[in-house]
Amino acid sequence: MFPTVREVLALDPVRHGGPRVVAGAAGLDRLVRWVHAAEVPDIAALLSGGELVLTTGIGLPGDDAGLRAFIGELADVGVSGLLVELGRRYPAAVPRAMVTAAQHRNLPLVELCRVTPFVRITEAVHALIVDAQLTELRATEEIHQRFTELSVEGAEPAEVVRQAALLAGCPVVLENLSRQVLGYDPAGESAELLLRGWEQHSRRIRPTGRTGYDPDAGWLYTTVGARGQDWGRLLLRWPTGELPARAPWSATRTPSSPSTPPTRLTILVERAASTLALGRLIRRDAEGLERQIHRTLLTALLDHTRPVDEVALRARALGVPLDRRHLVGVVVRYRADDAAGPAAGSSPAGQARLRDLAEAVGQALREAELSGLASTLDDQAVGAVLALRDAGEEENALAAFATALGRVRLDAAPTPTRPYAGPGAVIVAAGSGVGTVAEARRSLTEARQVADAARRGRQDLPVFRLPQVGLAGLLHLLRDEPRLQTFVERELGPLLAHDAEHPREQLLGTLRGYLDSGRNKSAAAAAVHLSRPAFYERLARISRILRVDLDSVDDCLSLHVALLALDAVRDG
Repeated sequence: MFPTVREVLALDPVRHGGPRVVAGAAGLDRLVRWVHAAEVPDIAALLSGGELVLTTGIGLPGDDAGLRAFIGELADVGVSGLLVELGRRYPAAVPRAMVTAAQHRNLPLVELCRVTPFVRITEAVHALIVDAQLTELRATEEIHQRFTELSVEGAEPAEVVRQAALLAGCPVVLENLSRQVLGYDPAGESAELLLRGWEQHSRRIRPTGRTGYDPDAGWLYTTVGARGQDWGRLLLRWPTGELPARAPWSATRTPSSPSTPPTRLTILVERAASTLALGRLIRRDAEGLERQIHRTLLTALLDHTRPVDEVALRARALGVPLDRRHLVGVVVRYRADDAAGPAAGSSPAGQARLRDLAEAVGQALREAELSGLASTLDDQAVGAVLALRDAGEEENALAAFATALGRVRLDAAPTPTRPYAGPGAVIVAAGSGVGTVAEARRSLTEARQVADAARRGRQDLPVFRLPQVGLAGLLHLLRDEPRLQTFVERELGPLLAHDAEHPREQLLGTLRGYLDSGRNKSAAAAAVHLSRPAFYERLARISRILRVDLDSVDDCLSLHVALLALDAVRDG
């Protein structure tokens, strides 16, 4: 809000006096907080720093030691500079002792070669300061008003970032705690250059608090979060030294320190961050209430805890009409739950992880412009029932949903062919489309079974359907079927009983190695780390125990299916 000594020297009343800098030129960028005229040598005791002192020198000491002491006291108190009018005490130049002392202390010392009314200088500088303060207040008021409106309107993060860049005239970036860009606005500059190598660049910005400025990196930053939970950082690139030409305040710009951004920009990033944090809380709370209703309705569909007509009525009131719609059950779950424990929602971290997945599913539905119910189903999965106008939309709707989910999830794969690869990979499974609300349970149940089965496969597909889960998946779907369990016992029961009595032999592993190797005995022996004679002897014992011919394709096929079914039953 304050001008520098250099800018004061450029004012008309000062230029009228013919200013000449004779010492301390390196300090001309010091800020001038006030202007003080004085003719007494002990004026330093009345100052508090930041003043520009005006004097004719009439009351200054007549000896060099006194002049050096006078300059030293001014420098010690932190004045911005000293202007001496020539003519009354010093006809042609200030004493050399003053020049030397001021240069030594880097204190700007300026001679005014012509008589200059000090009141005009004081009025001009003080008017500049007051105008700057008014400009700052107007800018601050505009900032608060703009971001208050955005908060009330529930603006999306992208709009908040855009408005921040518009008001600042500087590039603005919103990142998460992993330094991944959530939103940005280049403010007319190259987005490619702005974001190139962003993570490495961001990590070089040295934080000194929740809000700060790194002059080496040239970024003003503030932490984004609320309720003790920080989730990101908002950064504004500040071109050191002056407001950029695109800033709305540049026409009436106020001087500032060349090493720090003006206060208004700090206020701007902090208000923008507060708006982002508040928006996230509002959306999460509203989403939480909405998701509770969605979960109630989905649970009612699965468990028949409410009449179908009531579910349809409540869903319609929620803005999701289910009547006379083509309904498709969808289940989304993590492929591997190790990151969160045995079940994704069985620990606080797992619950947060599953909640984030539910939010991503809800957002994906909105981005794909699909109508449906969506919420967590249990500790492992998020479910949805898509309500489409007709069956012909089914494939396109599922593809659009999978694509949108890949966009909103930060751990989505970087390639189109593997959209959910990686530690946080998810599986999207869909059941068969149905035409009534009463049948929605069947579609959702099928989707959940397909999702469970797909976890055991090696395929990466945008959407899994029943025909794509393979034999292992099919057996997994049938794992609770008593007839399948009876088949396993009939085929493998004697061998399992033998292994239980002889735990050191474990002939089941030998059989598995033999079948997995395509009945290649040499390869199977090497795979189970046995010599060929020992391996052949074990195969003979397995044949006797199971009463099968291990050279028969039909017998081996039946045993292989039984092994896969055994795995499905045990994993269930």
